Amino acid sequence: MNMKKFLLTCFCALIVSACATKEYSPDTFKNLTAKQILKGGEEALAKRNYTESIKYFEAIDALYPFDPEAQQGQVDVIYAYYKAEDHASALAAANRYINLYPEGEHTDYAYYMKGVANFDKDRTILQKIYPRRPENLDIANLQAAFVNFGELLKKFPKSVYAKDAEKRMLYVRNLLAGHELYIAKFYFDRKTYIAAANRASYIVKHFEGAPQIKDALKIMIKSYRALGLDKQANDATRVFNLNFPEDKI
Repeated sequence: MNMKKFLLTCFCALIVSACATKEYSPDTFKNLTAKQILKGGEEALAKRNYTESIKYFEAIDALYPFDPEAQQGQVDVIYAYYKAEDHASALAAANRYINLYPEGEHTDYAYYMKGVANFDKDRTILQKIYPRRPENLDIANLQAAFVNFGELLKKFPKSVYAKDAEKRMLYVRNLLAGHELYIAKFYFDRKTYIAAANRASYIVKHFEGAPQIKDALKIMIKSYRALGLDKQANDATRVFNLNFPEDKI
């Protein structure tokens, strides 16, 4: 098969796929019970037909807002939006559930999914396969994810999602610290020592326990020495030697 035929075949397949997509209207669900709609949505979700499942869950909310199935549908739609990579809608759905059911059965899950959605928001396909590079991080989304996971741990410390949230917080902390260290090194290499020292100091103050603290302290010491700030350099050296006695400076 030559390239033209191959492209034509792919194009035709896309058209057939598009035509096969099920259409929905306001009347599609009107003769179904809340349980039937929920079942249909969860079946579509299990088959990874995320866009289709969202239509079912939205229909329950519109037709049966006060039925028990509506609450479950509002939980399921968070995950469906997330898997459909519509992170903004997943966040909105999670916030809505939290506002409606602040002490609900699945409120901890809503907080958890807020963190997960922010964690994955704007990630490229390559970033999902390979480790994130400090210079390519979307800081705002990672900071939001860190806050979301922190809220979960504070409000629901015994949640089944708590352990994973804690692990993700540590991972995000290290990513953010790595980003700050990258900037500190950038400034230091360009002999912008005040900016380098400030960035490194920020890491030490705000990312307790992060592995980047060791290098941050080194940058602080070198930057202060270069600036002729011996007292600050000596203070940073004492902190370094106290925390890393095996590598005393």
